[in-house]
Amino acid sequence: MQRNQFTRTLLALAAGALLSPMAVQAQTVKLTLGHGAAPGNPRHEAAVKFAEVLKAKTGGRIEVQVAPSAQLGDDAAMVTALRTGALDMSANSQGAVANAVPEYAAYGMPFLFSNAAQAFKLLDGPLGKELSDKTAAKGLVVLGYWDNGIRHMTNSKRAITQVEDMKGLKMRTPPDAVLVDIMQSLGAEAQQIKFAELYVALQQGVVDGQENPLVNIHASKLYEVQKHLALTSHMFQMTPFLMSKRTWDRLSEADRKAVTEASAEATALQRKQSQEVDDKLLGELKAKGVQVTTVDKAAFEKATAAVDDKWLAMPIGPYVKKVIAAARAK
Repeated sequence: MQRNQFTRTLLALAAGALLSPMAVQAQTVKLTLGHGAAPGNPRHEAAVKFAEVLKAKTGGRIEVQVAPSAQLGDDAAMVTALRTGALDMSANSQGAVANAVPEYAAYGMPFLFSNAAQAFKLLDGPLGKELSDKTAAKGLVVLGYWDNGIRHMTNSKRAITQVEDMKGLKMRTPPDAVLVDIMQSLGAEAQQIKFAELYVALQQGVVDGQENPLVNIHASKLYEVQKHLALTSHMFQMTPFLMSKRTWDRLSEADRKAVTEASAEATALQRKQSQEVDDKLLGELKAKGVQVTTVDKAAFEKATAAVDDKWLAMPIGPYVKKVIAAARAK
């Protein structure tokens, strides 16, 4: 009798322990982080760093599986999955996120930033906080603003130095409405193609060219099918590092703190690597036979001036106006 009672008491205590907050806290949390960049890209390296730091900070309790190269779908699909809670995290594209939170488009106005540091000065301040609040209202938590670089154009047809050289070129763009406007204002034909399908589309001549930061051009070996690179610097793009609000809401305060700290480390690494990579890649691309030209920047800016006007007239115009004013006050 006494032995049976003792056994029942132990079982009851064990069951209580399993249901206690401490036991729940000790359970392993598995999260998935998807992105569209190739391994070796600073976006992937930072995602792996985030997973490592978070695991260390939580004593191995939170494990993050990183899925690169659009394994979980393109950027637009991942944004949808984040909002529904089907995906936990993504280092995503500015254009795809702008489809859910239009204010992201403000940072892609043509020729607004000559380098990423100027953009991050705004994003790390009150304007970035305002953008983060707008993002949270759409079911997405900003963990960091990563660098997707200053963008340049490549094509397989001809060297680009003047606006006239853009006429009639079939140029691929990501799902970014501002980029479509920029291409059309320059006389090119914009065609949206998923990044994972871009190499083959260029190889087969579905499009003549594309635009991306140097790191993406290099990491995805686009130089193999694109021999003309024009240093247009036509647009800055960030990579919003996001968590589904549904995932965030399930985390404890301690876990949120660990996520925030790990995100800060990963963000610093990603920005640093992006800058370092950009500084050396131009020489490597030239060594691979890519013909590099500079463009008449003033003429390109004049040709795309109407893009600013179009977006200032949109519902997000007041935010766009603040971003443009802050950028040009530098």
